Amino acid sequence: MIKGLAITPPVIGRISIGHLVQKKDKWVPEKDDAFTLTTQVQGKDGWLLHPLHAQLAETSPNNKIRSIPVKLLFNDSDLNLRAEFSAFDRQTGRPLCVGNGECAKRVTGEGIDEIACPTPERCQYAQEKGCKLYGRLNVQVEGQNDELGSFMFRTTGYNSVRTLAARLEYFAAVSNGLARFLPLQLKLRAKSTTQSYRAPVFYVDLTLRDDDTLVSAVTAAQQAAQQYAEAGINIAQLEQAAKALLGNGQFEDSAEEIPLVLEEFYPDAEVGDEALPTQGTSASQQANQRTTSSTCISGNKTNPAIRPTTLTPRLGASTTGESNHESKLNH
Repeated sequence: MIKGLAITPPVIGRISIGHLVQKKDKWVPEKDDAFTLTTQVQGKDGWLLHPLHAQLAETSPNNKIRSIPVKLLFNDSDLNLRAEFSAFDRQTGRPLCVGNGECAKRVTGEGIDEIACPTPERCQYAQEKGCKLYGRLNVQVEGQNDELGSFMFRTTGYNSVRTLAARLEYFAAVSNGLARFLPLQLKLRAKSTTQSYRAPVFYVDLTLRDDDTLVSAVTAAQQAAQQYAEAGINIAQLEQAAKALLGNGQFEDSAEEIPLVLEEFYPDAEVGDEALPTQGTSASQQANQRTTSSTCISGNKTNPAIRPTTLTPRLGASTTGESNHESKLNH
């Protein structure tokens, strides 16, 4: 296996609740009140719609997709949703610093250093570089013809990441570790905050399907898991392989995903729209950022990849950084 390359779950399409429109010489993010499913091919007018988009739109009121029937690719919540604090180079899109609120990997002139991660609102470097929460969710959409492929939903919104993280942990717990087999749906929700001036903020939730109860869903999951086991399909080995492939590289995003990262983080019109507010960084905090944290080291060997096993309690501790345009950057 080629070392240094993080191999992510295979993606056959994208799910978004926002898109970019060209105004004069700039691409400007525009929020939506519905889901869009696209292929990985981009034309002159934007991303080409996936065939499943039309199928779902036909059965949706006003052709607006506000729920998508899905299943998870893994039982392990941290494989389905990878959430990190990330800073990217605004010209190249390459990652500069990626952390989980405790420790981070930062690119320096001498290579990649492991340092303490105080979260973006307490990190001067993060505020200078536009560090944001960055989440990637992989799900399988009902009707897709690839049993090991997935659709990816990218988001820099706190509401979506926090909600999805909670739901994944809950479903894993109540299903006794069989979340992969639960019949679920992605649902678009709206809320108003003080930052949104009463305008709706759209975010993504993960729920049981409308006609299901928890008892019926878990029962179906148990039956499906038993069928897989009887057929000799080893989900535990699948997850072990996925973890090894993700941990094979320093950072998840590859060179070909650079345009997506730049769109996600730094749209031309609103750079830093969701950046966390400055709360001041003391000299001791700055020194701590330059000191390798003991939690980042395992024996004499550094961790090959820093990804949270559970989201840090500090995640979203400051809600004042939530933007009233969360969905603009979720594409």
